[in-house]
Amino acid sequence: MIEVVDAIDRQVRLERPARRVVSLVPSETVSLADLVGVDRLVGRTDYCVEPLGAVERIPSVGGTKGFDVDAVKALRPDLVLANKEENSRPQVQALIAAGVPVHVSFPCTLDESIAYLENLSLLLGLDPDDADPLLECRAAMRRTARTRLTPPLPVFVPIWKDPWMTFGRGAYASDILEACGASNVFSERARRYPLAADLGKASPWSEERIAARDTRYPRIRLEEALERGARVVLLPDEPYAFGPDDVNELSALGVPHPLIVERVDGKDLFWYGTRAALAIDRLGVCIESLHSICFGARANN
Repeated sequence: MIEVVDAIDRQVRLERPARRVVSLVPSETVSLADLVGVDRLVGRTDYCVEPLGAVERIPSVGGTKGFDVDAVKALRPDLVLANKEENSRPQVQALIAAGVPVHVSFPCTLDESIAYLENLSLLLGLDPDDADPLLECRAAMRRTARTRLTPPLPVFVPIWKDPWMTFGRGAYASDILEACGASNVFSERARRYPLAADLGKASPWSEERIAARDTRYPRIRLEEALERGARVVLLPDEPYAFGPDDVNELSALGVPHPLIVERVDGKDLFWYGTRAALAIDRLGVCIESLHSICFGARANN
């Protein structure tokens, strides 16, 4: 019997290692493939497009939010991989109610990403202390510059526009930035409700009225990035497809001392799991280079 506790405090029990897996999360599809290949993958979402050349033959069950519950059940999975944030709660609950074994993840830090990989390894019948992709992630974490760059590089990472959005502390991306030597200038900026309050045009609701709403993704005025001391904008290519006009707008924000705008792979920031090993090394190199530009000889290595 294999037994793990998932991110919503459920006991996930399998009589034997999972052989028929449906992944409802793109980054978890990659983690599964890295750990055991794609032969055990019997279903995926439209957005599970990596590893390229390997997942295209796997049938899709729809989107991450709008997947087809009946299509998932028809695949007779002995494990479904879901995420608390990325997947629709009613549909995940419908799978659980139907008796389908579902593991729900929600890593918000690198440490929690490692814990997720340990759970996944066990569910797949692997020893977490002998799974190479997991060992690579642990090794990459030991190489992080969490305390190596002084001062940390103050960065702003937009994730949407109209209105502009970013993330605060509690988001996985904020933790991996910190690990790689950056400081998210919006780390302490909670999302305010309603929208007008988030944009500084109205009084915010009380904590009691906000209740359990997610406050990790504030809507902001661009000027806030300067007010909070940003020196660099890391511009990801997902979830929003920023273009050249956005680069120009962000670059001009700090005139006469314009911000540095550096394009980065959004998967490095937002895809937890085995992707973290590559992401840590790439972000670390990028941030260290930008730190040298901003602080020169003051960089403490």
